[in-house]
Amino acid sequence: MIFIKGVHYRLKKKTKKENLILGIVAITFSQIIVKILGLVYKMYLTNHEGFGDAGNAIYGSGFQIYTILLTISSIGVPSAIAKLISAKLAIGDNRGAHRIFKVCFVIFSLIGIGGSTLLFVGAGFISKTLLQIPEAELTLVTLSPSVFFVTISSVIKGYFNGRGELKATAKSQTFEQIFKTIFTVAIVEITSKLFLNKTYIMAAGANLATTIATFFGMSYLFLYYKLKSKEIWQDVNLSEQHRLAKAKTIIRQILMLSVPITFTALLGALTKNIDAITVVRGLKNIMTEAEAKTQYGILTGKIDTLVMFPLSLNIALSIAIVPKISSLNARRKLESINNKISYAILLTELISIPSTVRHVCICKTNLRITFS
Repeated sequence: MIFIKGVHYRLKKKTKKENLILGIVAITFSQIIVKILGLVYKMYLTNHEGFGDAGNAIYGSGFQIYTILLTISSIGVPSAIAKLISAKLAIGDNRGAHRIFKVCFVIFSLIGIGGSTLLFVGAGFISKTLLQIPEAELTLVTLSPSVFFVTISSVIKGYFNGRGELKATAKSQTFEQIFKTIFTVAIVEITSKLFLNKTYIMAAGANLATTIATFFGMSYLFLYYKLKSKEIWQDVNLSEQHRLAKAKTIIRQILMLSVPITFTALLGALTKNIDAITVVRGLKNIMTEAEAKTQYGILTGKIDTLVMFPLSLNIALSIAIVPKISSLNARRKLESINNKISYAILLTELISIPSTVRHVCICKTNLRITFS
């Protein structure tokens, strides 16, 4: 029986090693597709009659508030879960890895429900008092269920990333973005005809498309888990005997790992929210409210979209490398860890430095055109 277990784990490790590169490639292409489709529907919205930069201001302001709750409830969670699960699998503790998944699924389901409820109930106060864009209230309401859907998706992604099955994440985010693009165009077209191009309703419709797409993304991941359940439980039953961690211990470990990552991501999200709260408020002192919203729409709908595009290439690397390093660390392979980290830093520099130069050149060109 021990011999069979040993053969089973060696075959599993060999398969995961062979599939790692394919997984990284799949996530990289997925991120590129996601960003390209994002540009497509952003250009569609910007050029749609009655939407334009004013619509982007309403759409973007609501989305930035949603991003804060999303960051708290889901950013850092996949990486933390993937790290713990890959460490358990590295020592043959499949039973412990699945327990981490079950505990996290319950806890973060509750957190997701809380985040969705908070956004739904506070939509009026946020839009009217904080953003000073009353039209954004409906966009926040339509976005509120997405917090729950994305939180559940994050837990499932973390589980399969830890198992080395990166294609699940790649396919889910690709399908989600495809649905988001299709539903954005369809819903905005329908609402524009039904409500005579009322900007705030079209903006709410665009964010409703996000909610529907996140639901389909979550559904795909849940279905993928159900299809893989036979294999998962086979791994659990063949697992070596280890002491199972208490739920309290698992939660503490997840928080210790995810909070620093979440806090770092939260700084970026807070910067965008500071813009959402201050830009329109400040510009209204020197121009009309409509012009102020238009300028903010240019910032969120055009500038931010282009600036964030290169980051998608690094996301795939971060998703893949965390569970790999965790697995190596569990087996105390320090030299391999240093090599992986050095390789990741090199790839990051090869992506970020040319992108920085490109953005600087574009900004200088635009400034010359503006002031000439």
